[in-house]
Amino acid sequence: MAAVSVVRGAKTLLSKVDWQVSEGERWVILGPNGAGKTTLLQIAAARLHPTSGIAGILDESLGKVDVFELRPRIGLSSAALANQIPEYETVLNVVVTAAYGVTGRWREGYEKDDERRAFALLNDWGMGPLLNRKFSTLSEGERKRVQIARALMTDPELLLLDEPAAGLDLGGREDLVHRLSQLAMDEDAPAIVLVTHHLEEVPPGFTHAMLMRDGEVVAAGPVEEVLTSGNLSETFGLALDVSVNAGRYTATARR
Repeated sequence: MAAVSVVRGAKTLLSKVDWQVSEGERWVILGPNGAGKTTLLQIAAARLHPTSGIAGILDESLGKVDVFELRPRIGLSSAALANQIPEYETVLNVVVTAAYGVTGRWREGYEKDDERRAFALLNDWGMGPLLNRKFSTLSEGERKRVQIARALMTDPELLLLDEPAAGLDLGGREDLVHRLSQLAMDEDAPAIVLVTHHLEEVPPGFTHAMLMRDGEVVAAGPVEEVLTSGNLSETFGLALDVSVNAGRYTATARR
């Protein structure tokens, strides 16, 4: 992306953002509420066009490409997408319908290979035993894992995760962070971008970080250079001390 801005009325959601994600990189985007993180991810998902600037995604440019052909190359997990899933849909169907880019199974036909892949992904994310359960009956942690399995269904070149640990309790968060760390360290995994509010949710193995505030980039680059006390203090408007233990980051207010 080059000089990407998004303006809605008198509100600037993104202001001249420059950002590049290369193959094999694992990015985390951090910032307070209203920083522009989700807006940026919506552009990366080819679901929102910028007001100005150039948004290049997988060697294509928004405005010059059919987004319905581009979107299957991008795996997306977000609360907005989860809200589109019918309550009666089974776990298996939630994942397998990604093959057609829809969120509810109707009369479309699926190959056995599609169902086998969906089942394998559910097993990978610990959800195989629940494949016939209704999505609406799952716990929040189970829903998050199903959504990520769905995002991986089309073997995407880019995986976008918008606050995947939101609403999870401590056990659910730690389980998810561990699974995302394993995915990050898999050489065959696509480029990954994860959005979060919380430093504790950064999985070990992530290579790059971007900090955002008020629609602008505070810092971006290798994770160890970006996730510093100074940068995070500027991003969140509070004096913070950052510590790292076994690849996990924590921040506390400076006394």
